[in-house]
Amino acid sequence: MFKRYFVLVLSLVLSWAVYSQEVDQTQPYSMMKQVAEQAFNRLKNEQPKIHQDPQYLRQIVEEELMPYVNAKYAALKLLGPNLRGAKHSDVEVFIKEFREYLVTNYAQVLTQYTNQSLEFAPATEVDADRRITSVKVNIVDAPRPDIHLEFKLRKEKNGEWRAYDMVAEGVSLLSSKQSEWSGKIRRDGILAVAKDLQNLANQPIHFESKSK
Repeated sequence: MFKRYFVLVLSLVLSWAVYSQEVDQTQPYSMMKQVAEQAFNRLKNEQPKIHQDPQYLRQIVEEELMPYVNAKYAALKLLGPNLRGAKHSDVEVFIKEFREYLVTNYAQVLTQYTNQSLEFAPATEVDADRRITSVKVNIVDAPRPDIHLEFKLRKEKNGEWRAYDMVAEGVSLLSSKQSEWSGKIRRDGILAVAKDLQNLANQPIHFESKSK
């Protein structure tokens, strides 16, 4: 069940993009709403090109998604206690490979886009001195039940907000990946997991068969 949430979340809301106009990143709610709407337009308009060459989704992710994702902060939070005593060079490699993994992962799940729609919760005022906030969204995927999401965002020193985690039906993506990888990090080291991420990042993008 979580796989369905994960696929739809990444294929819809994490496709935040600047497609036709500049996005104001100083307002987290309006930023997410604007880039999500613009991303849907691009995905819809470029479906023929995407189906002809699924690898093109990597370019879309790089150009339109990654500027709004704080991959470094997410990677460091994922490492958590494993940062203690770790070599700086190993951590840098992990951050790089984690980012590349995200690009491939997002590109792959974007193949699941089928014109679902979004409903944003009412905007709430964010205190000027607050560094972390969240934006709640519902994915409408009728006739299936709505999927309830919460996006975690962090304000950078320049005042701009970038996403670092999402919570789908109460399950944090970062927490789930931390549980999945922390054992191997402790056992085999940061570079071993970075190598796994590199292998995953090198997988080709493909459309999955819809046959039963």
